[in-house]
Amino acid sequence: MSALAFFVILYILLSIGVGLYAALRVHNATDFVLAGRSLPIYVTIATVFATWFGSEAVLGIPATFMEEGLHGIVADPFGAGLCLIFVGVFFAARLYRMKLMTIGDFYRQRYGRAVEILVSIAICISYLGWVAAQIVALGLVINIVSLEHISFEWGMVLGVTVVMAYTVIGGMWAVAITDFLQMAIILVGLISAAYVVAGRFDGGAMEIINHAAQNDKFTFWPELELAAILGFIGAFITIALGSIPQQDVFQRVMSAKDEKTAVRGTVIGGSFYIIFCFIPIFIAYGACLLNPQLLEMHMGENGDYQRILPEFIMNEVPLFVQVMFFGALMSAIMSTASGTLLAPSAIMAENILRPYFKLSDKQLLLTLRLCVLGFGLIVLGYAYLSSTAGLTIFEMVENAYLVTLCGAFVPLAAGVYWSKANNTGALTSIAFGVLTWSVLETLGLKMAANGEELLVPPQLAGLIMAIIGMILGSYLQIIYKTKKGQNVTPQPADASAE
Repeated sequence: MSALAFFVILYILLSIGVGLYAALRVHNATDFVLAGRSLPIYVTIATVFATWFGSEAVLGIPATFMEEGLHGIVADPFGAGLCLIFVGVFFAARLYRMKLMTIGDFYRQRYGRAVEILVSIAICISYLGWVAAQIVALGLVINIVSLEHISFEWGMVLGVTVVMAYTVIGGMWAVAITDFLQMAIILVGLISAAYVVAGRFDGGAMEIINHAAQNDKFTFWPELELAAILGFIGAFITIALGSIPQQDVFQRVMSAKDEKTAVRGTVIGGSFYIIFCFIPIFIAYGACLLNPQLLEMHMGENGDYQRILPEFIMNEVPLFVQVMFFGALMSAIMSTASGTLLAPSAIMAENILRPYFKLSDKQLLLTLRLCVLGFGLIVLGYAYLSSTAGLTIFEMVENAYLVTLCGAFVPLAAGVYWSKANNTGALTSIAFGVLTWSVLETLGLKMAANGEELLVPPQLAGLIMAIIGMILGSYLQIIYKTKKGQNVTPQPADASAE
């Protein structure tokens, strides 16, 4: 066994130990899902940062940057980081006052049971791609670290087993504690790797940055053409808005000890995420300058550019930096995977199963743990199918939030900020948004087979139609009730907190 593999195994055992320790703090469902709403500011920042800083931040974003430049990563980190900032500025305080366990509870209180079920199902489905991306990355890392003695497929099995183990045991307490420890490892590990790479150049870090600038990698804005502009907007809003109505974001924000901590921790964590994502980009770009053969080998037709950075670290840097880098990479992936595994499980247990079976708090806690286990197994199968189909980590993440953008964002934003929003408006919004997106997505795939592209991205059209559906449906219900002489006074967004 190599020294690097030994340290990775030690790290895995430590993560399970943290889960066992966290289990001592779990006494009820609220403890399991929201860590008892007691996290201080520094842990809140760490957990919010860890929301997105996973496999795509270390492996997916750098590879996309090298291929497409800054323009290609508008969705992540810019859209993802600004999503967290938007949540902190516009939603955190209002939702925190409502004392909700899940984001699905908001839809039930604001619009009723039908909307709650539809949105909850959409949210659960959306997590398949996101969690699958983390499992694929774990399989990739374990395969490389073991010098391919453990296959990619068995690496995925081992990775998801470890994440499920400490998440099932400790819930959000385990997620929060490991996030805080893993954030420290991420900082030290990636900065160490960046320092070593910069030291290989006579001009230091600026030589790498200047090379990227000379090759137009810092071009951000799209060309002044309608199709390019709409595509740019569509890519940005997919995560920037589509991931706002997500349980993993919600549970990290709502786990804060008070409203002020929820707001500040989310804004700081989101800002830090955008900034720190450029360190893996810097390392990967420098690695390709030092070893152009890696770029040629993995950017070709049969290559896998997600392997560029880990293979460079394995072959070109000292053991200490290898341990720190792969520790950081494992930390990033596992912290994101655990939170995103817990999120859909909480939605399924709280918003779909609990009302139907009328579960007590003790029964709900058991159901939550069983849901984590079940969803983990489903994701493992989805990850295997996605990887064999050739989807990259970045593509899995970027596609994960299309359904919530078109079906859940507008009812959330309108429910918080528009007093006339009602259940008819929410149902119409979901129907218009998801139907428009799905039809255009299907049409776009057929056009792509013929070398053609849609002018308007399907998710952008879906969002626009969701807004129209919310306005149209809400006013139709108001008009109908007015004619019937019924009360049309809307329910305020934070009515449950009164």
